[in-house]
Amino acid sequence: MPQALKKHVMQNSNNKVQLIGNLGKDPKIIQLQNGSSLAKLEIAINNTYETEAGETIKKTQWYSLSAWNKLAEIVKTKFKKGQEVKIEGSLNTRSYLDKAGIVRHITEVNCHHIELNRA
Repeated sequence: MPQALKKHVMQNSNNKVQLIGNLGKDPKIIQLQNGSSLAKLEIAINNTYETEAGETIKKTQWYSLSAWNKLAEIVKTKFKKGQEVKIEGSLNTRSYLDKAGIVRHITEVNCHHIELNRA
């Protein structure tokens, strides 16, 4: 393996996310001025656990996802609210200033692969 490629693979191998969940709404597709396509998605993952008292607790975790260019175009035509999807990607954290001048932080999954879960 060429050294440059090996370095790239090794850097990314420590930041890997795999999730299975349901799309909470239809994907939002954005066409950027530079010609890139961006798909924004949200998935819900339901977890159930039991307390020491025997009470069953159901909790839903929401995750923000982004898919770029070719993958965004696939998402646009193949995916819709309610579908169960399987994704693989990497975590990305960014910051911005909101309208009130407060610094906000966002962590989202940058999708490298997404498919319908046909379990």
